[in-house]
Amino acid sequence: MFVDQVKIHVQAGKGGDGIVSFRHEKYVAYGGPFGGDGGNGGSVIFQADPGMTTLLDLRYHRKIKATPGEKGKNKKMHGANGEDKIVKVPLGTIVKREDTGQIIADLTEPYQQQVIAKGGKGGRGNYHFKSSRNTAPKYAELGTLGEEFDCMVELRVLADVGLVGFPSVGKSTLLDAVSRAKPEIGDYPFTTISPNVGVVQTRDGRSFIMADLPGLIEGASTGKGLGHQFLRHIERCRVIVHVVDMGAEEGRDPLEDYKIINDELGSYQIRLLERPQIVVANKMDLEHAEENLKRFKEAYPDVTVYPTTTIIHEGIDPVLTKAADLLAVTPAFAITDDEMKNDGVVYTFEEKKSDLQIQQVDAHVWEVSGPRVERVFDIQKLNTEEDYFEFANKMRYLGIDKALREAGCEDGDTVQLLGYEFEFVES
Repeated sequence: MFVDQVKIHVQAGKGGDGIVSFRHEKYVAYGGPFGGDGGNGGSVIFQADPGMTTLLDLRYHRKIKATPGEKGKNKKMHGANGEDKIVKVPLGTIVKREDTGQIIADLTEPYQQQVIAKGGKGGRGNYHFKSSRNTAPKYAELGTLGEEFDCMVELRVLADVGLVGFPSVGKSTLLDAVSRAKPEIGDYPFTTISPNVGVVQTRDGRSFIMADLPGLIEGASTGKGLGHQFLRHIERCRVIVHVVDMGAEEGRDPLEDYKIINDELGSYQIRLLERPQIVVANKMDLEHAEENLKRFKEAYPDVTVYPTTTIIHEGIDPVLTKAADLLAVTPAFAITDDEMKNDGVVYTFEEKKSDLQIQQVDAHVWEVSGPRVERVFDIQKLNTEEDYFEFANKMRYLGIDKALREAGCEDGDTVQLLGYEFEFVES
C-alpha cells in the first residue's frame, strides 16, 4: 500500500531533575552540597532511508516518544541522557508543524538526519548553587519538558522528470518502455493510483529519475479526483513531460486536454508552469493522430512537439535526450511559496513578539504571561524557603519586578502568574 501523507504526534523526552544531596563521609568536614545534574531528554530524529518508498510504517505508529533523562545522583553524578528516537522515512519526506504549517524538515539526501522535537534540558543539582553566602543550598532545578506537538509528514516523490497528462494517455507505457519499472498498464482510467519511479538512461550514457504520476483531470488543483495527492509529487520535478493522446482514443480533444492540464498546473499553489515542459504527442499510430497533430501545431506554433508511439517504442529517444539536456541547465525549484518569495528583493520587517506580557485584568490585579515565563517558572516547586528565594531572584532577573512597576503596579496589588496569585510588595 502506498501511503504519502500521515499525521503524527511527536514528544521528546523530559530532562531529568537535579537533586539535593550532601556529602556525608567520615573525615570530610563540612562536606557541602553533592547533588548531581539530571540527564537531557532524548530527541525525536527523522532519518532518510533510501530503502523505503512509503510512509506506511508511520500510519501504524502515530505517536512517537523519546526517552526522558534520568534524575541526577549523589556524589555529583550526572543522570543518564535519554535515548534519541530515530524514525526512518523515505527520501523526499517533508515534515510540517500542524499548528503553524512551518516546514521543519526536508529530507532529500540518503541517511540525512533532522531533529524534529528537541529533548528537554536536565536540571542542575544543588552543587551548582553553592556560594559564599549560601554554603549549603537546598535547592535544585527540575528538568525542562521536551518539545511536543502534532505534525504532518508528507512524501513528495524524489524524481527529476515527471510525466503528466490525462488518464490513459500512455504515461505508464512510456515509463515501462524506458526503464525497468513495472507500472500497472490498463485500458481504463486511473490505472495508476500511486506514483511509479524508474531510472532512465539515454543513448549517450546520461541518466535521470522519471516518475509516472497519477492522471490529472479538470479541477485537480482544487482537490477534485486525486487532486493535491498527485500535484504534491510533481513539486520536486525539474522537468515536466506532458503526454497528450493525439489519437483521441478516449474521445477527448487533444487541444482541449493540453489546455486543461496546463490550467491545473498553473492553478496549483506551487508555480509548476515555470518548469520546462516537453510535449509528447502519443498514440500516433491511430487513425486521426496526424490530423490532430496538425491542428495542435497550428493552435500552438511555439510549442515543440515530439510524436511517439510508446507501445512500440517509437520516437522515444529524442524525448529522453531533450529531458537530459534540460536537466543539465535547470536548477532545483523551491517547494513552498515562502521559499520562492525569499528569492525576490522584497522583505518585510516584523517586530519580534515579547517574551513577557503584563496586563491589568482588574483594579489592582495584574497578570504576567509569556512563553519565557512558562519555560522558566515551575510554581509547583515552591516548598522550601530557598525555593521562594530562587523564585524571587528569577523575577528580578527576568525584569518582571521592573515591568510591573512601569505598568503601574503598586504595593499591595495582586499579581497572577501561571494560575497562582501573589501580593506585590515594594521593597
